[in-house]
Amino acid sequence: MRLRDVGEFGLIERIAGAIARSGGSQTAMRQVVVGTGDDAAVLRPPRGHHVLISTDALVEGVHFRWRTQSPRIVGERALLVALSDLSAMGARPLACTVALAAPPSLELSRALGMARGLGAVARRAECPLVGGNVTRAPVTSLTVTVLGSAPRGRFLSRSAARPGDGLFVTGELGAAGLALGRSERRGKRLSRLPPLRLQAGLGLAGLPSRGACIDISDGLLADLGHLLQASGVGAELAVASVPTPTGFFGACRRLGLDPVRTALTAGEDYELLFTLRPGGPSPRALGRRLGVTVTQIGRITRRPGLRLQGDAKRHAVGASAKGFEHF
Repeated sequence: MRLRDVGEFGLIERIAGAIARSGGSQTAMRQVVVGTGDDAAVLRPPRGHHVLISTDALVEGVHFRWRTQSPRIVGERALLVALSDLSAMGARPLACTVALAAPPSLELSRALGMARGLGAVARRAECPLVGGNVTRAPVTSLTVTVLGSAPRGRFLSRSAARPGDGLFVTGELGAAGLALGRSERRGKRLSRLPPLRLQAGLGLAGLPSRGACIDISDGLLADLGHLLQASGVGAELAVASVPTPTGFFGACRRLGLDPVRTALTAGEDYELLFTLRPGGPSPRALGRRLGVTVTQIGRITRRPGLRLQGDAKRHAVGASAKGFEHF
């Protein structure tokens, strides 16, 4: 069965049924005054909080391909990618909306698979789905808008780094680039999902020593460059300190990938890159607080520009340091 067989309103009804349980906990739903079924949703943000909004799109042929990713993975990833921006701002989710564009020939099972994946993440993140849209298009895409809240004056931004700050990262880098390499070179299906770092972002926002923060979507070097530019500072990056998964170097070499270049420039890891003022908690103590491994990989300097410490130069990372660009 395809979308043309059920029509627009039949599709909406089936999607609503597929994600009917996406509301999450009663605590999350208390923020929703009016949800799906009206012309607009009505939300009740916590008193004394800012509202934060971010939008991301996943487009067939650009961000995913049906031959390498299941519909559920596509749906899960669509919301996880959008929520990563809230993590980087230290915000708690309020709600989300989704716009599905697809050709009439799209199989209904694929549309409902995406809806179930998105609904599963919505429940896990306590981010109720409160509306959206469906429309005809030449290819399939999911556009997700997330709304979050953060106490006034206590959100994170990429412009708050200062000279002397330590430079840190959560988790490990390069796993997404390695997974993509396996898919492209060996035809393996992509099943890796971005991590959900909402609790880590909230923990960072509560630190008196907090500095700047950004999520790593376009690659470590590219996103560090965005942070440095926004803050008007420079940095020294200890390449050897960048954390990678166990067996990463050997796995990259077997695929013909440069492991250092992959760890520094491959995108879609969606870990948090952040700075802390001197005298902040140690990486080990901070990891316990945030619930994820934390590694110091450098420091912020007054002198502009990024200086790589280690053997990165022989890996010719400079050409791809700007990260992925759509245009």
